[in-house]
Amino acid sequence: MIARLADFGEFFGLALALIVLYLVVYVLATSHNELALIRANILSAAVALGMSLIGFALPLSSAIVYTHNLANFFMWGVVALVVQILVYWLVRLILPDLTRRIAAGEVTAALFLGCASLAAGIINAAAMSF
Repeated sequence: MIARLADFGEFFGLALALIVLYLVVYVLATSHNELALIRANILSAAVALGMSLIGFALPLSSAIVYTHNLANFFMWGVVALVVQILVYWLVRLILPDLTRRIAAGEVTAALFLGCASLAAGIINAAAMSF
């Protein structure tokens, strides 16, 4: 039981570190600062960032289930991070004014980005379950 608790702590701690890394990279990769917009009570930023965070956490949870060491878990976490950044850039191709729309509080653009992030996260999590 104690060994399993130590495993839990290691995987949970690395997952938290990967989430922090994800948030830093994601905010730097986007053309708008979601955290500043959220502090300013802009719902669209919270929707976009929150759903992308779920889209990132889903493959992390899958990686925890299917990997048996921290190095593999970290590698799959980096893959999940890259996938989410790519989704953001792909959505920007479809909606070139995405940044302006999210900053202006347009929930529809944020919801589309969030749903794309969530869909990619679901597929990414399933792909990790081989």
